Amino acid sequence: ARLREVLASNRLSVMPCVYDGLTARLVEAAGFNVTFMSGFAVSASRGFADVQLISYGEMVDSARTVASALRETPCIADGDTGYGNAVNAKRTVRGYAQVGMSGVMIEDQVAPKRCGHTRVKEVVEFETAVARVRAACDARDECERELGASPVVVA
Repeated sequence: ARLREVLASNRLSVMPCVYDGLTARLVEAAGFNVTFMSGFAVSASRGFADVQLISYGEMVDSARTVASALRETPCIADGDTGYGNAVNAKRTVRGYAQVGMSGVMIEDQVAPKRCGHTRVKEVVEFETAVARVRAACDARDECERELGASPVVVA
């Protein structure tokens, strides 16, 4: 609900990236009204490049730590490609919602994906991208009914 309020305010928000509990607390203490758990930052903090060497489970674990460190600041999680097909994208959104993420970004890259700020990237076919987004939105709706949480899907 808090993330939707921030988005509905129609104001520009600076969204610093976090990767663990400490960075989450620092962002919140600095007064930012939203943050983003970056796959690049989580990967780098574990000694890897952002080329999908970090698993879904490791990202959910990081999301759990970040969410537990935040008191009021909503956090959008990097869902990469959803870690597979549309069914995996649905699982990713649900998993992030279960640990307290306010939103999830799903990308349209092929797997294994590359960091969003690199030059050499390939995207999936339109139908595949649409299937991922539909599955992510289905998960959002199910989370609202079953968990009382409605994560924002960013695609």
